[in-house]
This record gives sequence, C-alpha cells and structure tokens, in this order.
Amino acid sequence: MPAVHWAQTGVLRSANWHSENSTPAPSRVVDADDRMKADTAYRLACEGTALLWRGDFHNARQLLQAMSRRINRKPVTQGDSPADSFHLHRKARSHRARVLGRLLVLLEDGYCLDLRRAPDVRQACTEAYGPPSGPMAVLLTELLGVVGAHQWRTRGVEVAALDARVHPHYGVFSPVRGEYVDLVAQAPLRASADRRADYRTAFDLGTGTGVLAAVLAHRGVDHIVATDISPRALACARENIRRLGFTDRVDVTGPDLFPDGRADLVVCNPPWVPARPTSALETGVYDADSSMLRDFLAGLAAHLRPGGEGWLILSDLAEHLGLRTRSELLARVEAANLRVVGKMNTRPRHSRVLDTADPLHAARAAEVTSLWRLTAK
Repeated sequence: MPAVHWAQTGVLRSANWHSENSTPAPSRVVDADDRMKADTAYRLACEGTALLWRGDFHNARQLLQAMSRRINRKPVTQGDSPADSFHLHRKARSHRARVLGRLLVLLEDGYCLDLRRAPDVRQACTEAYGPPSGPMAVLLTELLGVVGAHQWRTRGVEVAALDARVHPHYGVFSPVRGEYVDLVAQAPLRASADRRADYRTAFDLGTGTGVLAAVLAHRGVDHIVATDISPRALACARENIRRLGFTDRVDVTGPDLFPDGRADLVVCNPPWVPARPTSALETGVYDADSSMLRDFLAGLAAHLRPGGEGWLILSDLAEHLGLRTRSELLARVEAANLRVVGKMNTRPRHSRVLDTADPLHAARAAEVTSLWRLTAK
C-alpha cells in the first residue's frame, strides 16, 4: 500500500494512502489548519501541494466550498459539437476533483477522525474500506462521500415498484433514477392459459443493488440469477435480496456477465455513456467503448430459451452527446442475430433536466430512456 509522508511539529510522520479515485499518493504534503486562507489553500492545491487538515472539521468543509467557488470563476467552455462539450465538461470535472482532492484528512487507528467537531466516521469507513489496518490518509471529498453513502445505506431508497426500500452500499450504483426500474416493472410479461408468467426464469446482468432482480421476483418470476463483476455489488445485492425476502428465488453470483444456461428473460441495464471511467466509482455510469453493452448483445441469443426475450434498458443520452448513434446500436443488434420486437420509452425525472446552467442541458433535456425488447432470429 502506498504511503504519504509529512512533517508535523518537526517530526516526520507517515500513513497509508487510500484513494477510491485511483489518485496517486501526493509527493508534497503540508499541514493546514483554521489559520490557512482560502486563497492560499487554492494556490497550493493548484500547484500540486496536498494539505493535511489539522483544524476544525466544519472549517475544512467550508474551505472546500471556498475552493470550489474559486474553480467556478472560470466557466466551462462550450465545444463546437455536443461531443466536444461533453469532453470539455469531463475535463473541467477532472480538474475540479484534482484540486479539491488535495485537501486530506488523517484517519487514525480504527478509522478515528481526530478533528474538532468531527463526526464519528468509523462505521461508514468500515463499510466502505473494510476492516481498518492502521492510520490512513484520504481525500476529504472522498470521506464526505463515504459518510453520505453510509446515510443512504442506513435509510435506503424508496422503490415504488416494490413498495419497499433498497439499501445501496458505497460504490454501488443507487436506483435514485427510478425510471429504468419503472420500465422493468411495467414491461409486459406474456401470460399463459394458467395465468402464470411464461417467463419463469430470468437473468439480471449487472445487478448492482439487486433492485431489478427483486422487481422480477415481485412480479412472479420463479427463479432469477443476478450477476455482477463488483464484489461490493454482490454483497449489496445479497443483502437487499435477503431484506426483501426473495432469497428462495434469487441467486446472486459473479464475476461473469452471463451465468451458465439459458433463461426465458435476460435483463441488462448497462452503463449508458461510452466514455472511460476515471475510477471504480464511475463504472455504473461510464463504460469505455460500450463494452458491457456489446458483450450483452453478443451473448444474448446463446442464453435465451426458445421464445425468450432480452430486455435492454438504455438511455439515448450518448446519442444526444454525439458519442454513439442509433444506427450503430441497431447495427450491433443485427450483428448479434437479434431483432427488436418492441420498445417502451420514458423521460427522466431528475433535477438536471431543468438545470439550464448545466453545460450538457440540451442533451439532458432531450434524453429518453428505453426498454428494448429483443429476441433471437
């Protein structure tokens, strides 16, 4: 494990370094406390110097906000095309994360945050990082995310289709955008003469929190196999399936995308934006070269039972951003020996749709999320 080193009252100290964003350990670290001015902190951070905070916790949060305001003074440049604007937006976000990520805090033994007015972060850190292993330096922005994730995990996210809450873990995509869940809850399940669903077996690929597997079980599918490549997601899905009482009908497994065998129904909600994630935390949104989408389409026909369907839940945001075309998507469907037999659409309901200050507002305002019903030819 990499380490960081700094001098504190003339004594050289060190601690393990951890970054979920894969940020390398800083080579230069200086002490910072309540006496440091925001302009000084911002200048040092822009120059690449990390600031190890030793003062009041709430003052550290205020310093982050002050540094953020200084970053905002330089507006994000609009590109000549939607794709250019997207890449400039990502570049600006990366710069913001890099500058704000230079403010560090030290987690002492047992994840104790020894700062004035600091919250108890031990449980949140244990959930995110696992058992403690000595003092560890982390980005303050990351620690705030860990604390926020713990709060989401504790109270859960209401899912109307289940009339229950799903509890996301740190690093697992949360179903706060409920439109894709509603599509799976409303898509037709063909019924046979005895009124049972013809789709008695299903695969949920990239299950995340397990919410779609739970929705299928709630709708009467007899047996669902839910997969994911992420150990965090597998643990999260198993916990949610247990909470919801579906352990007798849902098996959670990984790390392969497809489980063995065939199913009547195969559901996949891959990352919607074909761009390289900058950290493991972004893999629920960004997927370089649409690799999960391509693998799903390429393997679907071989994993469907006769008469079965694949449900692809996908936003067209990438199309509005100029990162993928509709013809490219349909060509991949055709190349996989599949055909489209139906499609359901819905509009996103999140607040960014109305945020005209968002550099990507035009694309977000036009976005449509679809459930594509696919069968083998």
